[in-house]
Amino acid sequence: MSDLTLHTGGAAAQTDGDNRYKAVQQKLKTLAKAMDLASNELEALQRRMRMNAQRAEGLAVAIANAQLDKKFIAMTSQVSVALGGAALEVKKLHETAREVSGLAHDTRRTHARLYEGLDTVRSSRRERTPKPGFFAH
Repeated sequence: MSDLTLHTGGAAAQTDGDNRYKAVQQKLKTLAKAMDLASNELEALQRRMRMNAQRAEGLAVAIANAQLDKKFIAMTSQVSVALGGAALEVKKLHETAREVSGLAHDTRRTHARLYEGLDTVRSSRRERTPKPGFFAH
């Protein structure tokens, strides 16, 4: 029986069109956190898959030593190989999640560096700010 469970926590950033500074910062933070969690879960999954592949390989050896039918040895060996291959693919997914997480953190820092000062000026004054493009005409 599998011990995989449906994980509904850590919702990704909403795509609501709110592009204000603080909203973008929050969305980037949420994305980075979700990818950090996914990366950690994928790493744990990869370890469990490798351990199960090794167990299946050991079981195939035990079946061979017990001189059972060769088809059971072959099937158990195939399970071991399949789990090992799946573990490699999960490793790639884990590396991708880690990369996306790092990029989200970097983007959040860059966004803050570029726009935090402007947001501070805009949010600290009482007068309303003209819509974008107002001064272009």
